Amino acid sequence: MRVAGLPVESVRDLRCPDTARWADEVLSAERDLNVRGGELSDVLHALVPAADRAFPDDGTRRRRLLALRRDIFNNRLPAQPAAALDLITELDPAVARSTGQWLDDRRALTELHRHGAELLGGELARTREVLRALLDEDRLRHGLLLASPTLEGRLGPYLRLGADERPDKRLRKVERSVLSYLYRTACKTSPFSTFTGVALGTFGDGADPALRVREQWRGRVRLNVVVLARFAELVLASPALRADLPVRLASGWGSDDHRVRYVRRWVTAGDDDAAVTFDAVKDRLFFLRRSGTLDRLIALLSERDLRYREVVDWLCAEYGADADAELCETYVSALLQLGMIRVPCLDTDVHTADPLDSFRDALTALDRPWAGELAAELGDAAALLAEFPDADTAGRAALMRRLRAGLGEAQRLLGAADVSLPQTLVYEDADAGDDVSCGLGAWTGADGGALRSVERVLPAFDLTLPQRVTFKGFFLARYGKGGRCDDLLGLVHDFHEDFFDQYLSFTAKRVPFDARGEYVPEENWLGLEEIRALDRGRRAFIDRMRALWAGHTGTEDVVLSDGHLDEVAAELDGLAAPFTPQSHHVQLTSEGDEPLMVLNRSYGGLSFPFSRFTHVWDDPSGPGLSDPLREQAVRLTPPGAVLAELTGGPVTSNLNLHGRLTDYQIVCPGEASSVPEDRRIHLADLHLEHDENEDRLVLRSERLGQEVVPVYLGYLVPLALPETPRTLLLLSPTSMAPLDVWAGVPHGPSHLGVTRRPRVRHGNLVLARRCWSTTAASLPALPAGTPEDEVFLAWRRWRREHDLPTRVFATVSGGPRGGAGAKPQYLDFDSPLSLAAFEALVKSPDDRVELREMLPSENGLHVVSERGSHVAELSVETFTFTPRTEENAPCPS
Repeated sequence: MRVAGLPVESVRDLRCPDTARWADEVLSAERDLNVRGGELSDVLHALVPAADRAFPDDGTRRRRLLALRRDIFNNRLPAQPAAALDLITELDPAVARSTGQWLDDRRALTELHRHGAELLGGELARTREVLRALLDEDRLRHGLLLASPTLEGRLGPYLRLGADERPDKRLRKVERSVLSYLYRTACKTSPFSTFTGVALGTFGDGADPALRVREQWRGRVRLNVVVLARFAELVLASPALRADLPVRLASGWGSDDHRVRYVRRWVTAGDDDAAVTFDAVKDRLFFLRRSGTLDRLIALLSERDLRYREVVDWLCAEYGADADAELCETYVSALLQLGMIRVPCLDTDVHTADPLDSFRDALTALDRPWAGELAAELGDAAALLAEFPDADTAGRAALMRRLRAGLGEAQRLLGAADVSLPQTLVYEDADAGDDVSCGLGAWTGADGGALRSVERVLPAFDLTLPQRVTFKGFFLARYGKGGRCDDLLGLVHDFHEDFFDQYLSFTAKRVPFDARGEYVPEENWLGLEEIRALDRGRRAFIDRMRALWAGHTGTEDVVLSDGHLDEVAAELDGLAAPFTPQSHHVQLTSEGDEPLMVLNRSYGGLSFPFSRFTHVWDDPSGPGLSDPLREQAVRLTPPGAVLAELTGGPVTSNLNLHGRLTDYQIVCPGEASSVPEDRRIHLADLHLEHDENEDRLVLRSERLGQEVVPVYLGYLVPLALPETPRTLLLLSPTSMAPLDVWAGVPHGPSHLGVTRRPRVRHGNLVLARRCWSTTAASLPALPAGTPEDEVFLAWRRWRREHDLPTRVFATVSGGPRGGAGAKPQYLDFDSPLSLAAFEALVKSPDDRVELREMLPSENGLHVVSERGSHVAELSVETFTFTPRTEENAPCPS
């Protein structure tokens, strides 16, 4: 479970309730006066002929009557109301009484308007005091220190503002930024440090989802692995230092009569100035022409491990008196640069519990003075990290300064002219408990309810399914039905060279819908029936949603029935995998007596919601998470198969660190492994064959005599992985299925530039929240310098006009087509501070703005602590699999 760091009640005092009531009174009065003014305008229009008859020679009276009518119609006080009222009294006393009442009410509205500035000024001062008080919250400040140390360092002047002192332009920017982090901590679930805690729990059979989390959380801190990569780069760049490193041949190399074949890997460093960064790893099949020197060097390294210096010395000895030491060094350096020889001791393994300790151990094992000094310096860093979880905000800030300074000194120890460290030095996960329990009976039922039903149509939304089907088609075109390939490395190379890279370049340009709004089929270069079935399934869903939308009236939910999903599932039936682990992020709530489950995201893949958090509970004092997950995976593995992890090579992001969750690991060329040798499945041990009976590709191990199901347990998208593991993932039950139920469904007519969508449900499962879409050009636009009360009133008027909830999540994306990656921000229409933070997100009139209802609402939360109610999200995993039998049990663990 992911639980917000602060109770949702924390942000309530940031609202201006008195000003909100004032604004609502103003708007109600405006609306009443507009309605009455329209009616009165018609009556006054009828008096014009009477005025002409009564005063035939006095055009002034006629003009005065018409001006009064215009003013009342436009809800304005006339310049001379008394004279206008006298005129009407002469014509029709009854109309004069109605007009007089309207004028009195309009004057009252003007007076009501005058109270707004004073009211808002007082409440804004109070809310700013509340905001400054909330900045003392440890969970906010601890997270802020890691997420944005620059912003955290700028809070001092804002905190020192007096109670009646308004922030200047620079401090208002600080105010808006810190407010967005506060809302993230209280109103969202975004696991990062103490912004959001993670808790481990179980589901009970009951119907009550209420649960309580403990008050005290425990931080689990690790150094950013990018820091270690920068140290490794410095060591490898120094001829004197790399001379002491043990080197090995790239794993999985092979040769023929003329060439040496291996997988070359290279790393592109990420942006160290970004808050979140990782180094990108690529690989490609590479060939070196064989020579006597290369053959002898390969033979030497195949026999025993040597240090880099020893290899250079051996090469010099090979050439005797004619040897050029500098040339020999250059030759070995080139092999290192080309990846034919590697230094695996400086890599971070995915199963490393503490990357810094492992790196220090590797340095100590080198048994060299410089390595010992560096290990000692990094030991100081480890000591600082050990103090971090228990330190208060000031203590943490001091520790971070000392940590950055110490790491900088350590880099200078290696000869670095300029220190290169990422902005985020430390990552932290907050342990919110390991013993929570939640009843799901009323939400899912014994059979999984609506959630399991929706899983049937998720393949229609899977972004990776076309690639998996295309890979199968390529294999069949190359090897035929029932065919077999023993050279997987060659298959991967040919697949990318001959087909896949070009295919990806075309699919990257594909837009799902054309200019007429019609669905654009997937690229199907091989004419595959499975791709056509996928297209039919997608069209069936789109057509059903269009039909439901066309018949929709009012504000009721759009409901997808079982029959509607059956139509889609029938088209996708042939695409179902025999083993399908699925992960879902859901939220529980209820409206009235009806329980609701909100589906936020769905993924396919083993243990996806849990892998990155295994370190939180795997230490000796915790309950352990990796072992139970691995044991569960064995129990659920299809008969005659084993699950084997694909790691993607050395870790370049902390998101990819996790415990060992499978018994086996596939070791691709160029990779190293920390699992026992008998649990390593080298690529050369695998072959790929087509099972004609089940019409699917099956990866098999010669040594085990078992099917091997590749699984990926990291958090990088497949395209960010090196070529070989990325291709093998096309044989994995991994999927990415963003459930966009409105894709391809035209918007309804807009009202003042805003269109709306109702909620979409299947049973009690919410698939899409209520949504309002517009562009920034349709938002309230007031000139610079407009009084704050008028700005607030304009937003209240706009919200009322479009019938929006008081609290929503707003997503602003650049340009008229919007953009990917924009994150929703909490927006509270009762809070001028919140509105100001939202306005700052808008950069252009063309920006797309999506406003979605807050569901669960703050009154519908089921997780509580001693301090109040918390926004929470459950991460659950489901399995669709073939039951095990004794005769075909998986290989024992």
